[in-house]
Amino acid sequence: MSKSPVTCHVLDSSIGKPAAGVPVQLQQLRSADDPTSGFVTLAEGVTDYDGRCMQLYPEAAPGQKREDLIKLQAGGLYKVMFKTKDYFKSTGRTCFYPWVEITFEIVNPAEHYHIPLLISPYSYTTYRGS
Repeated sequence: MSKSPVTCHVLDSSIGKPAAGVPVQLQQLRSADDPTSGFVTLAEGVTDYDGRCMQLYPEAAPGQKREDLIKLQAGGLYKVMFKTKDYFKSTGRTCFYPWVEITFEIVNPAEHYHIPLLISPYSYTTYRGS
């Protein structure tokens, strides 16, 4: 199976280790003409032991390929939501940001979009990965 067109990697910079078990959602803006229309969830996942979520696809019905269910749109706005509070709570810590939303625009749908996130209980940072 190929990896999804959007993947992510979460590292807990406060302990210098991957953040395993972070719930992740891939969402798409409903209407580019109306930014207030809200986002719809396309797929959900959870980071693995290495802090990666490489298969952000919706569940496929019988006879469908998961790879065919998400087609990124040029000019489309998407976001990845990381439920950081769930992660920190599972490790016995509190945090200031209960979730992190990273919104991005698709320029070329043929490209792969990798979204790394570095978190600690009171900060986060991101960049476009490769």
